[in-house]
Amino acid sequence: MRSLIAHEWDPSRFRSHSCLRHEWGTHILLLLLAVLVAAPFSRAQEQGTVLDRVVAVVNGDAILESDIDEERRFGNIQPYRSRDDSRESALDRIINRTLIQQEARLQPNTQVSDAELDRQLSKLRSDIPACKQYHCETDEGWQKYLADNGFTPEEFRERWRGSMQLLRFIQIRFRGGVHITDEQIREYYEKTMLPEYERQKVAPPKLETISQRIEEVLLQQQVSNLLRDWLASLRVQGSVRILKQDEASQ
Repeated sequence: MRSLIAHEWDPSRFRSHSCLRHEWGTHILLLLLAVLVAAPFSRAQEQGTVLDRVVAVVNGDAILESDIDEERRFGNIQPYRSRDDSRESALDRIINRTLIQQEARLQPNTQVSDAELDRQLSKLRSDIPACKQYHCETDEGWQKYLADNGFTPEEFRERWRGSMQLLRFIQIRFRGGVHITDEQIREYYEKTMLPEYERQKVAPPKLETISQRIEEVLLQQQVSNLLRDWLASLRVQGSVRILKQDEASQ
């Protein structure tokens, strides 16, 4: 199984240190959203009205058919979207996210400020490829783009805030316990980066100029592996039931 948030390595991603840490935070969030935590916002649930059927129950929390539809629509907005847009994949992501949300309720210090949210949304508006034709740098263009995907700016803003809070929870839970050694950084540089630069006939940067970025990539991979294993254990320990159509109608 591939890492949940690992991406194809590309030398062009290794840019100056001045923007690396900011970009890493945005990039990992978008990747997580694409494959795991694209948090839903169901109008039917908000209004307390049942408009469709229950398709799964995760430790007592119901997942609706409309959640799957909205998960897939929301996925279309992501710059780093999942390649698998099937209904089964969308349901699997919702189940994973629900398990994380249930654990995150016990973590009080995951709040995201308006300023942090505004910075992420500003970056997002410039990262979404389809946003260029809508001119999402303007409020009117951004609103039109969201409307064409079935969301209001207010709905999308709160969805993204929730996703950022989940990412913060994941980072608090896992990243503090991950340590990358100099040996691991050097091994990645020599066995992964240098061969790729050679293949592309590009002069490689020196290790000391790129070590921080390598460390971030290795951190990302380890957090991804820890998250995957943790989710597997939550599924075993908890109660995850996927309902067949005849069961949901009873």
